Amino acid sequence: MEIMPTEWSKTPEGHDRLTLWPHQSLPPRGFVLFIGSTCVMLTLPLLALLGSVLLWALLPFLMMAVAGVWFAIHRNRRAAQLRETLTLGPREAYLLHERHNAAPMEWRCNRYWARAELHLASGPVPNYVTLTGNGRTVEIGAFLSEDERVALYHEMSARLRASAE
Repeated sequence: MEIMPTEWSKTPEGHDRLTLWPHQSLPPRGFVLFIGSTCVMLTLPLLALLGSVLLWALLPFLMMAVAGVWFAIHRNRRAAQLRETLTLGPREAYLLHERHNAAPMEWRCNRYWARAELHLASGPVPNYVTLTGNGRTVEIGAFLSEDERVALYHEMSARLRASAE
């Protein structure tokens, strides 16, 4: 079973805190190995062309291919650098959405009125999870898989219900 990229913890004040982040299927070491192996595989056919003018004709295109792969993977990794943090205090629910190179987005609500909702098919993704309260509806965990969003909904609902009792 795969581990969900979420973590429940306690703040120094003793409040519940949920941190969510997207999956990173390619760690930094894997990135280096992938780019290195791509370079090796692209240069092996060039060995037959050593001493030929054709080598210099093909080399810029192969270098551009490696640079394009590096740029695409690097850009994807930077776009996935986001965190969602839900803090459940005794009176307030607070959601902070932080994205790389973007202003953080915040949502606050009286914890008693906050509720999690699971939209099975009506959201932009299946099993879309939102938090509603204070006249606003915000998404949470849209980057998680369908099963993870269902589990997240059940965990958040249980924690929110526990506070209302």
